[in-house]
Amino acid sequence: MVAVAGRTSFGVAGVDAIDRFGVDASRIAVFTAVQLAVYSFSQIPVGLLVDRFGSRKVLVAGALIMGVGQIILGLTGNYWVAVLARVLIGAGDATAFLSVMRLLPYWFPARLTPLFGQLTAGLGQLGQFVSAIPFLALLGAQGWTTSFVTLGAVGILIAIAAGLAIPPEPARDETAPAPARFGETLSTVVRHPLAWQAFFVHASGMLNQIVFTLLWGVPLMTLGMGLSGAEVGVVLLCNTIATISAGPILGAISQRAGRHRDLAVVALSSIIGISWLVFLLPDQPRTMLAAVVINIIMAFFTPVSNFGFDNIRARMDRRIIATATGLGNMGGFLLAMVAAQLVGFSLDATSAGAGYAWSDFRSAWFIVLGIWLFAVVGILVSRVFIARWERGQSRVRVVDES
Repeated sequence: MVAVAGRTSFGVAGVDAIDRFGVDASRIAVFTAVQLAVYSFSQIPVGLLVDRFGSRKVLVAGALIMGVGQIILGLTGNYWVAVLARVLIGAGDATAFLSVMRLLPYWFPARLTPLFGQLTAGLGQLGQFVSAIPFLALLGAQGWTTSFVTLGAVGILIAIAAGLAIPPEPARDETAPAPARFGETLSTVVRHPLAWQAFFVHASGMLNQIVFTLLWGVPLMTLGMGLSGAEVGVVLLCNTIATISAGPILGAISQRAGRHRDLAVVALSSIIGISWLVFLLPDQPRTMLAAVVINIIMAFFTPVSNFGFDNIRARMDRRIIATATGLGNMGGFLLAMVAAQLVGFSLDATSAGAGYAWSDFRSAWFIVLGIWLFAVVGILVSRVFIARWERGQSRVRVVDES
C-alpha cells in the first residue's frame, strides 16, 4: 500500500507540479519516466538480492529509501532535485512487490498462491485510494510540502513496523539445492521465454492503468474533460474499488486457466484496449460517467498483469522466482515509461503552446494503445518460444534418464 501510494501520488499532483516547477508537459513526463525507468531496471538486481538475502531485509531498506525520496520531493522547489527524489522513490518502490511475492509460497499452499497473489496486489491498490482521497485533499488544503512530507513520514513508520512484524523466511533445508549464484540465476532467467512472456503479460494488463494513474489521468480529466477535483477523486476511487474487487475473481480464473493463462490474458486485456478505443472515438470531451466506466473496466482487468507471475511460480525453479518475477514486472513499467514520455511530447506538439485540450489528450492516448498492442503480440510470440523451450527440455530429460 505504501509503495502504490508513493507511486501514484505524483499522478494526482501532476497539475500542481506544472505550476510548482514551471515546466511543460514533456518535462513533467520526465518525473514519471525517470521513476519508471529506475523501478523497471531495478527489478532484476532487486530480484537477485531478494533471492539471496530474503524478503524482510530488502523490503525494509526499500521502504526507507522511498520515504526519504518523498520527503525530499516535498521540500524542494528545484526541478532536478525533484527528479533525483523520484529516482529514490522508484528504487524503493522496486523492492515492495518482489519481496511480498516471494513470501507467498512460504506462507500459503502452492495451489492457493494465485488467489493470494491477486489478493495481495488488489489490497495493495488501497494505496491508490490514499492518493486519490486523503492525499489529494491534503494537497488541496495544506499544499505540496505538507502532503509529500507526510506521505514520506508515514512510509518510514510503516518500514519500521514491517521490520518488526514480518517473520523471517523458513530456514533452508540442508538437503535442498543451494541458492544459485548471481550470474547463473541471471543467465537462466534471461534465457527463459516464460519470464519474457510474463514481461509482455504484465505490460498488456498494466500499461493503460500505469500511464493513467501515475501521470496523465488527472490532467486528462481536469484539463481535457473539465472535471473538478472532487469529481476526479470519485473517478479514482471507483478505479481503486474495481481493482480490489477484481483480485479474487481473476485469481480464481488464473488458477483454473493453468497453462493457458496467456490466452486468457490476451482475451481479458483486449477488453481494456477496445474500451479505450471506444472512449477516444468522439471529438467532444467525454462526461464524468464515461470516465467512471472506463476506469472501472481498465482497473477491473488490470490484475491480469499478474497471470505471468503465476506461471513463473508454477513452472520455474523456486530459487530464481524473485529474479524471474522481476523481469516480468519490468514489462508494464518499462513500456509505460516510454508511453508516458511520448504522451508528453505529443501534447506539446499538438497544443502548440496553448492549453492542453481534449483533442490533444485524445491523439496522445492512441500512442498508448499502439504500445499496448505491441505487448499483446509479444505474448503470442512468446507462446511459440515457450513450446519450443519445453520440447527441448523434454529431450534433455529423456537423454539424461537414458
